[in-house]
Amino acid sequence: MNQNDIQKAIESGKTFLGIELGSTRIKAVLITEDHSPVAAGSHEWENRYEDGVWTYHLEDVWTGLQNCYAGLRAEVLEKYQISLKTVGAMGFSAMMHGYLVFDQHDQLLTPFRTWRNTMTGAAAEQLTELFQFNIPQRWSIAHLYQAILNKEAHIEEIHHLTTLAGYVHWKLTGQKVLGVGEASGMFPIDSKINDYDGRMVTLFNQQLGERNLPWRLQDVLPRVLAAGCAGGTLTVEGAGLLDPTGQLQAGIPLCPPEGDAGTGMVATNSVAARTGNVSAGTSVFAMIVLEDGLSKVYPEIDMVTTPSGKPVAMVHSNNCTSDLNAWIDLFREFTQAIGVEISQASLFETLYQQALAGDADGGGLLSYNYFSGEPITHFEEGRPLFARSAESRFTLGNFMRTHIYSALATLKIGLDILMDEEKVKVDRVLGHGGFFKTKEVGQKMLATAMKVPVSVMETAGEGGAWGIALLAAFMVQKKHGESLEDYLAGQVFAAADTATVNPDPKDMEGFATFMTRYKKGLTIESAAISALK
Repeated sequence: MNQNDIQKAIESGKTFLGIELGSTRIKAVLITEDHSPVAAGSHEWENRYEDGVWTYHLEDVWTGLQNCYAGLRAEVLEKYQISLKTVGAMGFSAMMHGYLVFDQHDQLLTPFRTWRNTMTGAAAEQLTELFQFNIPQRWSIAHLYQAILNKEAHIEEIHHLTTLAGYVHWKLTGQKVLGVGEASGMFPIDSKINDYDGRMVTLFNQQLGERNLPWRLQDVLPRVLAAGCAGGTLTVEGAGLLDPTGQLQAGIPLCPPEGDAGTGMVATNSVAARTGNVSAGTSVFAMIVLEDGLSKVYPEIDMVTTPSGKPVAMVHSNNCTSDLNAWIDLFREFTQAIGVEISQASLFETLYQQALAGDADGGGLLSYNYFSGEPITHFEEGRPLFARSAESRFTLGNFMRTHIYSALATLKIGLDILMDEEKVKVDRVLGHGGFFKTKEVGQKMLATAMKVPVSVMETAGEGGAWGIALLAAFMVQKKHGESLEDYLAGQVFAAADTATVNPDPKDMEGFATFMTRYKKGLTIESAAISALK
């Protein structure tokens, strides 16, 4: 669209707004009916560690949202000379999981406990056994049950349990709802009905009955909505919360609030069965959309859903690029010491490209990128380390390839459960995140690890705010009976600029050799944790 067309679209409200609250940044994206971003705003924020709890203050939520929206509105005014007053629809997403509970007077009962807290081990273990379904510590139901086990004073007063995205949506619309993908990080979902699993709700309520609590689970959980459903409309009070200047008009429809995993799937067109996406940066996780559920419980695999309710297997590794980045910083120190000027981008490009010249198995080198613990390999702590034998081929190419392999190795162990034990089929994977910034290198290594073609899209960098804006657009623009999968494939990504790399048989054989060495060497990591206190 040209400048004049964009101006007309904004004036007539034929745009869609998405805002996502990430762990360090709140981002807003405004898109037109053809799904192109035309303006953005952002606000940096940080979680707090208070009284042993990772949290965000609710006033920080609203300050951040207001600043983010103000930045978007200012950019619209600067670029298009228009005061933004309305949009065709909007949506909100945020970090999944966590614990926000309110009483019957809508008062917060305890500070917001985010996904980052690991205080729910007993509850997660007991619920996994009760449900025969993996309940991670970060899930909302684990936080709720841990509070019950701890006999916390507030539990009898609970009237409403929600997530950060659900809280924002509730305050803007008055509706206590969640998108099904976000809800799947609160409590297990039955994908046949796109609602909480009834058998597990009954089992949980039996536990409540033994403790004589005055409420039942279905009374306090938000209502579940699939993508495309109406999530309510912006109230007068909600409009004032988001835009204190009073320019934003009430009555704007909102799509169901979603979690960052769901918006990531939408933004990478990874919502159809046998597709997946891998987000790789400080941490790395893979989301694989399944044709059917898994045959049994695996503690290494979280089961969530797409925003349309399809079952998704999530494999999450805490550590990815931090160790790689530390080594590249060391090389940067060396270039500075000898008086060579090179940009950070060029240094990354040069060193990552060297990995392609390394031996397929990494030349017998070994590294562990564990800055923190790894549940998949059963480490509660981590120690970054590098090891080799006297016979190893210690070259720069092998050094870089080994560290890139290491960034994917723990993820690979989790994915092997899906591929080898559950025989899950994956046709294509979309990679996004800092790991893939250097052309082809991260792509090639991930294709090697997963044994499937890996693509990178130009639009993947738009992130979750764009993803929730797309869900708002889908709610308004979908044809009768059109699925989210068909809408994204036909209306959004049909002409997307995509680069695809296929796995190389020689590299796959070399990576298998590396993984054998990696698994055997985990005893070295154990020794390092014991020795390096």
